[in-house]
Amino acid sequence: MMVQTLAKVIFVVGLGFSLSVHSQDYPSKPIKLIVPIGTGAAFDTVTRILAEKLRNKWGQPVIVENRAGASHNIGAEAVFRSTPDGYTMLFAPPPALVINKSLFSKLAYDPDAFVPVSVVVSTYNVLVVNASVPAQSVQQLIALAKANPDRLNYASAGSGSTPHLAAEMFKTMAEVKIAHIPFKGTSQAILELMGGRVDVMFTDIGLALPHIRSGKLRVLAVASEKRSSVLPDTPAMSEVLPGFLSVLWLGVVAPSGTPPAIANQFSSAIAEILKQPDVANRLLELNFEPVGSTPGAMSLFMAQERVRWKKVIRDSGATADQ
Repeated sequence: MMVQTLAKVIFVVGLGFSLSVHSQDYPSKPIKLIVPIGTGAAFDTVTRILAEKLRNKWGQPVIVENRAGASHNIGAEAVFRSTPDGYTMLFAPPPALVINKSLFSKLAYDPDAFVPVSVVVSTYNVLVVNASVPAQSVQQLIALAKANPDRLNYASAGSGSTPHLAAEMFKTMAEVKIAHIPFKGTSQAILELMGGRVDVMFTDIGLALPHIRSGKLRVLAVASEKRSSVLPDTPAMSEVLPGFLSVLWLGVVAPSGTPPAIANQFSSAIAEILKQPDVANRLLELNFEPVGSTPGAMSLFMAQERVRWKKVIRDSGATADQ
């Protein structure tokens, strides 16, 4: 599997954290899952799949509420200020949880104060170029960029997104200068890339695959440590730039003060749902690897991710407005 190694690492680490006794009366009323991105996005789809299964399991309404904007900060702040009783949860990709604290000079919430619940799914970014870019490999792209400093540009779904910082990490590690052009969302960025108005982009493998297969985009590398089974002939970025890694993942956290028993119960329910064949097959269609970690394992994983992205932001000088 594409991110099997990550899933195994999180699972193995999680074995050291036994589940505490489940809360006997939870849940007894509707649960709200806040997603800090718009409807229709892949992570929103995953959240809605889980919401339906949780609704069936617990016999309580499970409502998905999209609060997009401000680099995921609006949704994250709403959960941060919620009552810590397990009835409001944040389903979020990395920015709100492990990136924004290093990227923004001031936040209205503390990402480190959230109670970890579970890493739900993960996938990798891929490095793609439009068909007119002459580079056929990462090495050729680096050579092209070095020969033409600031002549190439790259698209992102917005400042502070994982693809944005993956590109900044690439620039730093490859010692090249490539201009950043942020767009309002991944769909617009990919359209501009395919149209030839942008040269390069990091984006998640699921979104890129149809355009790679159609020939509209050329994939140069998977931002992973090992090659992907989905693109077995495509090099891992670490083959060219050792240590390069850019994982996209969906995590669940709760407001500070949420009882550990509730976090454990919610985490256990997610892990159980992810093992259901229909859910696993749907996630594979979306090119996601099911993870379903424990709260303890998620805590350790997020600590590693915070260190990774803090270093990228520091080394690149990236800011929320860049």
